[in-house]
Amino acid sequence: MKKILLLLTLAAGLNVVANAQDKPVSFGVKAGVAFPNLKFSAMGMSVSADAKTTFYVGGVADIKVSNIFSVQPGLTFMSKGTKSGGDVFAAEDMEVETESVSINVSYLELPVNLLANFNAGSGKFFVGAGPYAAYALSGNTKVGGSKEDITFGSGDDDMKRFDFGVNFLTGYQLNNGLNIHAGYGLGLGNLANDNNSGFNASAKNKVFSVGLGFMF
Repeated sequence: MKKILLLLTLAAGLNVVANAQDKPVSFGVKAGVAFPNLKFSAMGMSVSADAKTTFYVGGVADIKVSNIFSVQPGLTFMSKGTKSGGDVFAAEDMEVETESVSINVSYLELPVNLLANFNAGSGKFFVGAGPYAAYALSGNTKVGGSKEDITFGSGDDDMKRFDFGVNFLTGYQLNNGLNIHAGYGLGLGNLANDNNSGFNASAKNKVFSVGLGFMF
């Protein structure tokens, strides 16, 4: 009788482990450091300012579609923007400091990525890509010690509130659900309103990120 109970207990335990590993849908959280930038273009010329350091935090759902592939939608709060200036130059026994300028925009972002998962060691390696859509919650510009809120709309001095683009991501997840990941987001939407000015002006988001996550 004891042997039967032991076998039943062992079988039940193995079944729980198998079900935990083969869950069709799992949920998780993520957070990390982001290094966003903006690419500006006008009249056939383009320039990228300096990347700034921000953060992101969000949640994801992982939907298994095969032994290798899964679809991973999510919702992420991320701060984007860029910075420039604040440098000191020496010229003829004089030091000249350029005024620092920064653009800061908080986004709520919805990515939907297709992931390929490969078992490796005590976990799995994953790599994927997919589109994202983003909505600007708020923003401001800082010039020296002066700060001004960004207005969103269709006017010449406004920024477009909606953005879209593609993500690329990779990482490694342990069997206990803890993962480390890195990603790159390439904005395709023009954030500037070029209302027939003839300059063909555009501003597009770019961001590199790295962080930790946990899948339950």
